[in-house]
Amino acid sequence: MMGAEFVQLSLTPILIGTLSAIACALPGNFLILRRQALIGDAISHVVLPGIVVAFLVTGSLASLPMLAGAAGAALVAVFLIETIRRLGRIEPGAAMGVVFTSMFAGGVLLLEQSDTSGVHLDVEHALMGNLESLIWFDATGWASLLDPAAVAGLPPELPRIALVAAAITVLMLVFWRPLKLSTFDEGFAATLGLPVRLIGLALVAVSAVAAVAAFDAVGSIIVIAMFICPPAAARLMTERLEHQVAWSVLFATLAAVLGYVLAGYGPLWFGSPNAVSAAGMIATVSGAILAIACIAAPHRRRIGQPAG
Repeated sequence: MMGAEFVQLSLTPILIGTLSAIACALPGNFLILRRQALIGDAISHVVLPGIVVAFLVTGSLASLPMLAGAAGAALVAVFLIETIRRLGRIEPGAAMGVVFTSMFAGGVLLLEQSDTSGVHLDVEHALMGNLESLIWFDATGWASLLDPAAVAGLPPELPRIALVAAAITVLMLVFWRPLKLSTFDEGFAATLGLPVRLIGLALVAVSAVAAVAAFDAVGSIIVIAMFICPPAAARLMTERLEHQVAWSVLFATLAAVLGYVLAGYGPLWFGSPNAVSAAGMIATVSGAILAIACIAAPHRRRIGQPAG
């Protein structure tokens, strides 16, 4: 009976959380090495108003309108940053901070003022996601994994994030060498004829797609944490990029699974009848993994040196 309950209630949230974490951690490795780790944070702030506006205009939470809305918000953000930088004559970092926080606040305001709570698009879901509600109602046990009718009833977030995670993995494998060269030695990559600027833009675009795909299910808390914590912890474990990516996937998976379990059962172990947010606990576990790596990882004293 416990097996059937697990498949129906917990299997899909764990898989969605894990795939979301991996999809964000993979490009996060290169953002960390390029010293652009906060781009993940920026993307999470920027896409919120775009997603809300896309829903208000189309009335749909389908992937295409959400991606279009996020892309439109990104273009608006770039325009505003450049305008503020030129008119205010301030540093780009300051302009980015103003635009990102303002757009996120605008997105939260839109959520509060619009009637979107009935479609799992409100402030709570935007920040914390809705992992706990992604129940596989058609599942009756492990045999449902081989039942086409039951599989058709899976929460749509699962195939969506699975497709994105698979696409990011394939793209990374196909473009591994140019991505690695442009990350560690941009000048040398340019002399080889590699389009280093285009590669950088493509990395940001892939990160944005991962953020949008994960946003609806897990919220911005996990998206921000997974872009930074698993790759940063992995960077402290090894000096080889291939091993770093593998470590980051391991840490992302561990944070998602352990965080979900602790969110549901941790309070019970301490005598509390109430569970806590799965997304918040997953982010907390990822932060704890990074803290442990900072203390005990073999390369914690050489974090400033480039990996090989």
